[in-house]
Amino acid sequence: MQVYLPAIEGHVPDEMVQAICAFLEFCYIAQHDAHDTNSLAALQDALEQFHHHCEIFQKSGVHADGFNLPRQHSLNHYIKLIRAYGAPNGLCSSITESKHIKAVKEPWRCSSGFEALSQMLLTNQCLDKLAAAHVDFSSHGMLEGTCLSSVVDQILHMIFNHILR
Repeated sequence: MQVYLPAIEGHVPDEMVQAICAFLEFCYIAQHDAHDTNSLAALQDALEQFHHHCEIFQKSGVHADGFNLPRQHSLNHYIKLIRAYGAPNGLCSSITESKHIKAVKEPWRCSSGFEALSQMLLTNQCLDKLAAAHVDFSSHGMLEGTCLSSVVDQILHMIFNHILR
C-alpha cells in the first residue's frame, strides 16, 4: 500500500499525502500479532495524525461536508478493543463484504425481484448443495480427468495386463 504515497506525491496537497500516510501507519500497526503500551501509543499517535491531516479533504473541497465512513469511525474504537480482546491478527472487514456479495448480492441479481427473499434462499441452498457435491465428487476422484481418459486408461490397463501374461 505504501507504493501509493510516492505515486500521488506532488499531484495532491502534502497534507493529503500525510493523511494517507498516517492512515496506512495506523493500519500497519493495528495488524501486529501482539500489542504493548508502546504499540498502542503509536497507534493512538497515527490515529491523531490521520484525524488532524484528513481535514484537508474538507478544506480543499474534495469532500466539502466532511466524511465519516463506518470503517474510519471504527478506528476510534481499535485501541479500547485491543486492550479488551487482544490483537485482531489481521482481521479485515472486507471478508464479511465478500461473503455479503456471494450470499446476498449475487442471488439478488439471479432473482426476478418479486418475492426475492425466497428466491435468494433457494439459490443459496442450491449453491450449497452443489458445493457439497463438488467436495464429495472430488474426494471420490470423480472429477479427475474425463470420461474418455478413464476409458482409455482402462483399455490400456487391460492391454498391458494381456501382454504380460
